[in-house]
Amino acid sequence: MSELIDMVLEDAIERMDKAVAHSRTEFASIRSGRAAPALVERIPVEAYGVTMRIVELASISVPESRQLLVTPHDPENLEACERAIRTSDLGLSPSNDGRALRLNFPPLTEERRKELVRVVKKMAEEGRISIRNVRRDGRKELEGAEKDGELSSDDLNRAEKEIDKITHQAEAEVDAALADKEAELLEV
Repeated sequence: MSELIDMVLEDAIERMDKAVAHSRTEFASIRSGRAAPALVERIPVEAYGVTMRIVELASISVPESRQLLVTPHDPENLEACERAIRTSDLGLSPSNDGRALRLNFPPLTEERRKELVRVVKKMAEEGRISIRNVRRDGRKELEGAEKDGELSSDDLNRAEKEIDKITHQAEAEVDAALADKEAELLEV
């Protein structure tokens, strides 16, 4: 295969890996019955006149399976962190002890679990769509090279089969991550 095909395939692999990683990150932000720092790490907080992520302003620990402890590095940011958590879509009310915030996660109801599974499935579909968009871009590039006479039709067919194989592998990774998250959510 030519250098062009190798370049297109390497680019596709790299971009698909990023899409899979993004899907996994999105899944981690969905609350299951357990407390996980990933749930609050990306919450935006207004501090020092700019918007920062809470993970940049505080340390986040898990003292118990259903509790997170958010300890700001600078005590002046305690109220800002508390306000950001209250206004986030997590639906949690942090308790403020003057130095840190405690977030208690109540057990999920069966209805809420099923709702979260639907949300995660939608995220997985978005991940698969971005993977397919990468495949489409790669195919366009390869077809353009064939039209320009840089590739033979046989090389194009082989490259398209290879890009399809890579796509199926990436989609399988998203599906596996989805299955894991779904099992975690439905676990009582």
